[in-house]
Amino acid sequence: MPLPAAPSPAREALAMFMRNPAAVAGLVLLALIVLVAVVGPWLVQADPFEIRGAPLSPPGTEDVWLGTDQLGRDVGIALLYGGRATLLVGAVAALLSVTIGVTLGALAGFYGGRVDALLMRVTEFFQVLPALLFAMVVVTLFSPSLVTVVLSIGLVSWPGTARLARAEFMKVRDLEFVRAERAIGAGNARLIWKVILPNAIAPLVVSATLAVGSAILFEAGLSFLGLGDPNLMSWGMMIGSSRQYVLSAWWAVAIPGAAIFLTVLAVSLIGDGLNDALNPKLRER
Repeated sequence: MPLPAAPSPAREALAMFMRNPAAVAGLVLLALIVLVAVVGPWLVQADPFEIRGAPLSPPGTEDVWLGTDQLGRDVGIALLYGGRATLLVGAVAALLSVTIGVTLGALAGFYGGRVDALLMRVTEFFQVLPALLFAMVVVTLFSPSLVTVVLSIGLVSWPGTARLARAEFMKVRDLEFVRAERAIGAGNARLIWKVILPNAIAPLVVSATLAVGSAILFEAGLSFLGLGDPNLMSWGMMIGSSRQYVLSAWWAVAIPGAAIFLTVLAVSLIGDGLNDALNPKLRER
C-alpha cells in the first residue's frame, strides 16, 4: 500500500497560519477594512470635502451619524474616502521599500567584497538619516502629493529590509544546491532571483507585511503635519486638521485614529502569524 504523499511546505504553512486565532482575526479584520474602503465610496457617492452640517456636530446628529469636523464635513464620509488613500499609500510605499531593500540586500549578500561594502555604506547612510525629517524635506521640495508621499516613505524605510535580505543571501549562497546550480552553468542573475531568493523569501514576506503597517503610520504622521496631498482625503489628514479640537470634538480625531490603530493592528497580527507559519522549526514542533 503506497504511503500518503507528504503535504507541501506551502500547505503546512497555510494550515499553521489558519490554526493561529490571532492571525486569522487580523486577516478577517484587514479584509473588512479593505472591503469597506474599496466598496464604501461606490455605495456612498459624495464629496468628502463638502460641508454637510453645522461645524463640530456630535455623532448621532441627523444625516451625520459620525458627526462633523470643524468645517462641517461629514466624518463618516471622510472616513470612507480617506481609507482608500491611506491603504493605497501604505501598500505602494511598502512595495517600493521592499523592492529597494531586497534588490540592494540581495546584491550585497550575493557578491560580497567591495559590492557588499559599498552597498552597506549606502544603507548605513540612509539608516542614520532622521527618517521623518528626510521625508518632510522630499515632500516639501517636490510639493505634497500622493506620489511624493509614497516616494518619500519608500526612500526612508528600506534599510532594514536590505540588511535582512543581505543576511539571508549570505546564509544561502554557499549551500550545496546553489553550488550545484553554479556547476551546471547557471548565471548570477538566475542564482540570485530564481535559486536563492525563493529559499530566502520567508523572512522577507514577514518584513514586507510589517512594512505596510509602518508605511500607514508614516503617512499618517506626514498628513498630521500638513504634508499630505491637500486634494486627497486621508485618515492622517482628518486627524491633523482636527487636532486643535480634540477636547471639544473628540470624534473628529478619535474615529480616524481608531481606524489607523485597527488597520495597523490587523497587519501586525498577520505578520506575526506569517512569521510563525513560515518558520520551519515551529512547523516541525
